[in-house]
Amino acid sequence: MQIKSLNYFIQKAKNTPTKKLVVAAAEDEPVLSAISEAIKENIIEPILVGNAKKIENIASLIKFSLSGIEIINEENPSVACKIAVNLIREGRAQILMKGLVGTADYLRAILDKENGLRKGELLSHIGCFELKNYHKILSLTDAAQNISPSLEEKVSIINNAVDFLRRLGIEKPKVACVAAVETVTTKMQATIDAALLTVMNRRNQIKGCIIDGPLGFDNAISSEAAHHKGIISEVVGDPDLILTPDIQSGNVLYKSFTYMAGGTVAAVILGAAVPVILTSRADTDRSKLTSIALAACY
Repeated sequence: MQIKSLNYFIQKAKNTPTKKLVVAAAEDEPVLSAISEAIKENIIEPILVGNAKKIENIASLIKFSLSGIEIINEENPSVACKIAVNLIREGRAQILMKGLVGTADYLRAILDKENGLRKGELLSHIGCFELKNYHKILSLTDAAQNISPSLEEKVSIINNAVDFLRRLGIEKPKVACVAAVETVTTKMQATIDAALLTVMNRRNQIKGCIIDGPLGFDNAISSEAAHHKGIISEVVGDPDLILTPDIQSGNVLYKSFTYMAGGTVAAVILGAAVPVILTSRADTDRSKLTSIALAACY
C-alpha cells in the first residue's frame, strides 16, 4: 500500500473512534488552533492542562469554543506535563501533546522511571512528509530524539518505525539506511552500521520490512542515480522510510524537507505507552493537525 497524502491520516482518523487527547501547558495559540480543527474533524476530545486564564484568552482570540472541554488549571508548565502524563497513566487519555513548554521538561515527565510512560523501549521520533517531488509519503527517523545511536539503538529505532508504518497500512516498509557514501568503509561508522542492519534484515533478525544500505540520499530516492552507480535494490527509488545516521543529519534533512522542499510533515514520538506529539513552534497549523491525526490513527 502507498500513502500519497497526509490527508489519508485525517480521513483514517475520522473513521476510527474519537480519541482522548491531553495537552500539557495548553496555553499556546498554534496548538489550540490545531486542537480546534481536530475537534471539527471529530478526531479527538481534548483535556487542556495549563494556565486556564491564558487558555481562555487565546480561545476567545481564535474563536475556539471551550464549551464542554475539561480544563485543568496549572500555571507551572513542568507540573502541567506531570499532570498530563498522569492522566494518560490513569487511562483518561490516549494521546499526549506538547503545548507551551520546553521539550526537556516535556520529555522528562514522559521518561520518569516511576511515573512516566516508558514501555521499556527506546523512544524515537518519526516524521512523515508529503513532498511535491516524491510519489508517496516519505518517513524520516530519527531527527529529534536520539543524538548518536549505536547499532543496537538503530535496530530499536527501525523496529519502532516499522511497527508504526505497518499499523498505518504499509505492509512491508522499505527502509533506506543513508550515509555520505554507498560503499562500506571503516572510516565511516554509519556505513558499517547500515551494512550490518541490511544483513540482519536479510537473516530475519529485523522483521517486517526490507532494508538496504549504505545508500547515499540520492541513491535512496532516485532509481536513476542508483542506476548510474550500478546499485540494484528493491529499496532504491521507492523507500517508505529513511534512517539517518545521527540526529545532526536527520535534523538537517528534516528542516530541508520543510523549508527548502516545501514539504508538510506529521510527526510523533514512538516507543512510549501512547503516541506522543512533539511539534515545533515553527511547524505549520496543518502539520500540527496532521500530527494529531497521525497519533489518532496509531
